[in-house]
Amino acid sequence: MKLLINTALTVLALLLLSPAQAQLPFTVTEVSQFDEPWSVAELPDGQLLVTETKGNLIIVDDKGEQSRPVAGVPDIAYGGQGGLGDVVLHPDFAENGIVYLSYAEAGVGDTRGAAVARGVLDASGRRPSLSDVEVIWRQYPKLSGYGHYGHRMLFDDEGYLWVTSGDRQKFTTAQDMQSNSGKVLRLNEDGSVPDDNPFVDYYSENPRVGRGGVYPEIWSLGHRNVLGLALGLDGRLWEIEMGPAGGDELNLIERGANYGYPEVSNGDHYDGREMPDHDTRPGFNKPALWWTPVISPGDMLIYRGDTFVDWKGSALIAGLSSRAIVRVELGDDGSATEVERFDMGARIRSVQESADGSIWVLEDDYGDSNGRLLRLTPKS
Repeated sequence: MKLLINTALTVLALLLLSPAQAQLPFTVTEVSQFDEPWSVAELPDGQLLVTETKGNLIIVDDKGEQSRPVAGVPDIAYGGQGGLGDVVLHPDFAENGIVYLSYAEAGVGDTRGAAVARGVLDASGRRPSLSDVEVIWRQYPKLSGYGHYGHRMLFDDEGYLWVTSGDRQKFTTAQDMQSNSGKVLRLNEDGSVPDDNPFVDYYSENPRVGRGGVYPEIWSLGHRNVLGLALGLDGRLWEIEMGPAGGDELNLIERGANYGYPEVSNGDHYDGREMPDHDTRPGFNKPALWWTPVISPGDMLIYRGDTFVDWKGSALIAGLSSRAIVRVELGDDGSATEVERFDMGARIRSVQESADGSIWVLEDDYGDSNGRLLRLTPKS
């Protein structure tokens, strides 16, 4: 009888899963649900911070219970692809409690741009809050439109803050050194510029750019909309960005390098006009891997734990239109190869590694997705 009951329970559990999830090589556990979630970060005590694009920062405990929205979040310009974006912890969060948020903010007239602010998180009391909030970086110039903010963030092992800045769907900004859009940026923790950034002295060597007109936080240029940023096990920086009509890219980021957009792309314009492929312009850095049809990357991690033994050192990419998590093996020579694609049955917005080696996943809350927070663990 016990065998029959256990068998029935197993069948019921499988029926509750989507057909795709029932075939996955890991266990998917729903933790909570959100309204347009965008990013997740794990606190030292195991609780989570989750952002919702409409402007909410929420603390989630290990039972999936949600706090009231954190007070003190900056004013958000919500609309289109804009809103509250990424959340990361200061490397010394356990001592200073500092949290970093990226978001879209309004400008003069009908303009807007990405920004990064930091503040001290107080999770005690009936309503958590941020204090001493200060904006440490802004996307300039502010532009019209509601797309391609980028604004993923990452702290590296040396304590530098990396920020991605999308091209704002304006094409030429990615090659314009008098704009910090369409770039990967490197900052100090307080938003100041490291003295050894590659373009700190660029204006003196290239007077045609205009004296003082180069943004010194720029580390690399020629990017479209970078939505994933991760460090490899060897400390090298990788990013993933959405291409136009085709040509999503995974790039190994090098100091001062130009990745070509919109002069080159392995995709084309949405109106059907062709764009030169990377192979036609060897002066630009070409992607380590690209996709047509696109996967529409929303986020990326490079796995460091031991819980998923076969994944160590692999990139795990959150796929939106592909409704999948894509695993890519990274070579020591800078090469990259897609090796697995896990059909999640929903648009995947974010992936983050937990301290215990499990994976936190956010669905996109679009169409038939539910905006769920999921935890992935190995099947026993």
